[in-house]
Amino acid sequence: MPEMMEMAETPEISEEVSSRRSRITPEREAELHGAVLDLLREVGYEALTMDAVAARTKSSKATLYRQWGSKPELVAKALRCTQPVSLREIDTGSLRGDFELMVQHSDDAQMAKDTALLRGLAHAVHESPELHKALRDLLVDPEITGLQVMLRRAVDRGEIAPDCPALSFVPHMLIGAFIALPLIEDRSVDRAFLGQFIDAVVFPALGV
Repeated sequence: MPEMMEMAETPEISEEVSSRRSRITPEREAELHGAVLDLLREVGYEALTMDAVAARTKSSKATLYRQWGSKPELVAKALRCTQPVSLREIDTGSLRGDFELMVQHSDDAQMAKDTALLRGLAHAVHESPELHKALRDLLVDPEITGLQVMLRRAVDRGEIAPDCPALSFVPHMLIGAFIALPLIEDRSVDRAFLGQFIDAVVFPALGV
């Protein structure tokens, strides 16, 4: 609701969003994303406002709206920037190599922070369709698409049977691991667990 009120108070900003977006340096963008994540940890999504982000980053609210469009989009992109590497960028020539590189690029501390943040956002996602859509469009769907490309290459190389029934469920397996481990063992996924899970669950399911 706070973001709805803010947007209602600044109609001229909505017009600017559709017409142009300002350019900021990658360093400044990373600084802004980091401030958003810090505020999320401190106050939660519902209490997070663009005013607070503007004050924390010493920027104008108009600039934030021009660059990111809305609070949900800003939060989703801030979470996106914590990903060490996009799955689209990984292509080692084998499925095992691709997954090994994915695990190598993972950071234990960052995964713990991301898990805590996503758990904190769980309620907000159910309450805000806009946040749900932003997370799907900017965070979840691009990684699922990258994973599907990775698996399709493995099928083309003959590593996975094209009719393997587990192919469609690899995203569910991986996302499920991140959700289930904190619930079952009260700890976050780390590189060791992720590697073991892939070896014990994902590869056997794919027949690799």
